[in-house]
Amino acid sequence: MTMVQEIAVPPLTATPTPMRAAEPAAHYGRLFIALTAVLLVAPFAVYPMFLMTLLCFALFACAFNLLLGYGGLLSFGHAAYFGMGAYITGYAAKSWGLGPELTVPLGALTGAGLGLVFGALAIRRQGIYFSMITLALAQMVFFFCLQAAFTHGEDGIQGIPRGHLFGLVDLSDDRVLYYVVLALFMAGLLGIFRIIHSPFGQVLKAIRENEPRAISLGYNAARYKLAVFVISSAIAGAAGGMKALVFQLATLTDVHWTMSGEVVLMTLVGGMGTVFGPIVGAAVIITMQNYLAHLGAWVTVVQGAIFVACVLLFREGIVGVIGRCLRWRL
Repeated sequence: MTMVQEIAVPPLTATPTPMRAAEPAAHYGRLFIALTAVLLVAPFAVYPMFLMTLLCFALFACAFNLLLGYGGLLSFGHAAYFGMGAYITGYAAKSWGLGPELTVPLGALTGAGLGLVFGALAIRRQGIYFSMITLALAQMVFFFCLQAAFTHGEDGIQGIPRGHLFGLVDLSDDRVLYYVVLALFMAGLLGIFRIIHSPFGQVLKAIRENEPRAISLGYNAARYKLAVFVISSAIAGAAGGMKALVFQLATLTDVHWTMSGEVVLMTLVGGMGTVFGPIVGAAVIITMQNYLAHLGAWVTVVQGAIFVACVLLFREGIVGVIGRCLRWRL
């Protein structure tokens, strides 16, 4: 009797080698270098105030995308953290005389504190109930800012001093402030990128795709969702603080529900769940608001039409479609 020994044949698709595993990192590295190079020379060709506005809202959109695109949590109240970050930054700079190296972190801490409290309440529910709770809490923040003495009601906090960074760098010059805002933006973007590609980020994606299965594997889904909520809120607060220094103004517009709607629109237009999508989405929306301002209320109509087109024609967003066509991860 002959014995036949079966030999296992390895599949055609081999396991990723270290070199192949490093390819996505190198790809993202080239994209980050290209983005940084463009932004470094941009103020010599484009008005710095416009660019700073774009960077502030791009960071805000990236923070929201971390929550929605990777955590699967749709918040309708993210303006609360953005606006309160702006208010606290402005108040600390104007009333306490603190420098920007302290006021912007204070804005981020304010966003994180609100995110911790609101997130602990909201994550008890899922789906539309979670979204409506975040909206209700954000409206409470709006009416608080309307009545609180330190916000000056409908007038807002005006004439916020930009100050001197570490007491040395005068930020009254727009171009100097631009490079500070750029440094903060890149730090925030790289931080978000690191979170997405960390074990923490992988667990977030698992919870987003199948929460019961992630729980069955031993992960505390509520703790992970609260953590990403707080991180997203902190970055949104920092973005609001930067915006307050750029415009030297913090108003009720920053905490209004329409601001929450705008960041949702930016994320969906650019590409939810992509690294660079929120940046592109913010660029599209801010450019439209800036250069189509003469159309008045029609700008909102155009934005609504773009939103409908994104939902019906390309749900992946601009960057998502480009990445799929080029077979790149963006």
